[in-house]
Amino acid sequence: MKTSRLEAFSDGVLAIIITIMVLELKMPEGHTFADLRNTAGKALLSYVLSFVYVGIYWNNHHHMFQLARRVTGGILWANLGLLFCLSLFPFITAWTDETDYARTPVVIYGVNLLMAGCAYYILQWVIIRDQGSDSPLRQAIGRDLKGKLSPIFYLAGILCARFVGGANHVGVTIGIAWYVLVALIWIVPDRRIDRAVRELGAPD
Repeated sequence: MKTSRLEAFSDGVLAIIITIMVLELKMPEGHTFADLRNTAGKALLSYVLSFVYVGIYWNNHHHMFQLARRVTGGILWANLGLLFCLSLFPFITAWTDETDYARTPVVIYGVNLLMAGCAYYILQWVIIRDQGSDSPLRQAIGRDLKGKLSPIFYLAGILCARFVGGANHVGVTIGIAWYVLVALIWIVPDRRIDRAVRELGAPD
């Protein structure tokens, strides 16, 4: 099976996820910046972070499948596992916002990010297992330093949000900072994969 159907389905799911998240934003009650800040200020920040993460996964998913020769049953299920984790983003994002960044929702947000990261790694591993250790994808990811550091940073954010700061929001703030850091290190696509796609002659 070619990769085009899987990519089209995944693109559609990710588009729906983004649409659901933006529909969760509340309309300001007035017409001033203060009204916008008071009604949707934190919600906008939550939306931006989650949107960036969905964008990162879409970008890397697209590049990864440019280096995949075919789709097997295992790849289909691994891809569905990733989409399941990403489909939870609108719910977790809305919960985090509506509870004013309470400790438990922020922890669960980090768990969701960790789950998505693990699901992406599993998908990547299944593709490489099918294509072999000398596959273009395996050569392109190299040591995969960002992939190895991300779960550690997610765990640091989860633990800080859960155990640091007692009743105040210090631990929650530190936890969110860890989540933002992971987004920052992934926001630029991996140049090695870009190079591999060009060398393979796959369409952008």
